[in-house]
Amino acid sequence: MKKTAIFRNLVQAPEILQLPCCHDGLAAKVLEQAGFKAIGAAGYGLSGSLLGMPDISVLMGSEMITQYRNICNTVSLPVLVDIDTGFGGVNSVIRTVKDCEKAGAVGVIIEDQTYPKRCGHMAGKDVIPVEEYLPKLKAALWAREDPDLVIMARTDSCAVHGIEEAVRRAKIYAQTGADMVFVEAVQAVEDMKRVNQALAESNTPSMANMIEGGKTPLLRAQELQDLGYSVVAYPCGSVFTAVKALQGWARHLKEKGSTKDYQEHMLTFDEYFEFIGARAIREREKQFL
Repeated sequence: MKKTAIFRNLVQAPEILQLPCCHDGLAAKVLEQAGFKAIGAAGYGLSGSLLGMPDISVLMGSEMITQYRNICNTVSLPVLVDIDTGFGGVNSVIRTVKDCEKAGAVGVIIEDQTYPKRCGHMAGKDVIPVEEYLPKLKAALWAREDPDLVIMARTDSCAVHGIEEAVRRAKIYAQTGADMVFVEAVQAVEDMKRVNQALAESNTPSMANMIEGGKTPLLRAQELQDLGYSVVAYPCGSVFTAVKALQGWARHLKEKGSTKDYQEHMLTFDEYFEFIGARAIREREKQFL
């Protein structure tokens, strides 16, 4: 079965889909080995991993798509990707969707923020009018070659104009044909339930976004399923964890002058050799040598 079809089935299954996001190929392999059924990749982690910068539209679309291709080639899991505002007008959206599809993504998320966009849980963001966003959404739907490629519409209007406008936009985006809708930075459980009740009218799946320290209540997967969500993404956990682990290693090395007493927090050379798949590659080489 195609990865796109697998992903659609996971979204439509009764059990909520946990979708942790990776910031690079190493993180993707960790998530695959942990047993998740699908993963995501988004601008927040990629901006930090590739550029050491925040998610404020400094990462170019071509850079993101190159990394998405690397990630999709690293794991056998379905990978949902983030294309921010589409990197321009409808023609840029069309090219971006086609390039992501060629890179191996099973779906894309396109949002209604103004450009330059910023992380949905940062202050100071704004959204474009619905009339300016809908051509982008329609272009994304038109651009896909595989009808199973998921086009997810995202609105950041809740933090800007309130829950009433967020629900209004969510319903319009669903009616326009979005396969899924993602209302970002909802701040109350009752409002989360309200979003899903509105989308249930058109039988449109929705996604929750769990950011440690973000604006949305940090709920368990089962709680989110009970509120009506089909998917829950964890966009920042991998990069938050990686930075904290590296800080601990670097601090110990600077203070002690050696990692001899820090090895319990690290993989060994042999363990990493196995993790990265080097043994299988060496075995494969033998048939050619």
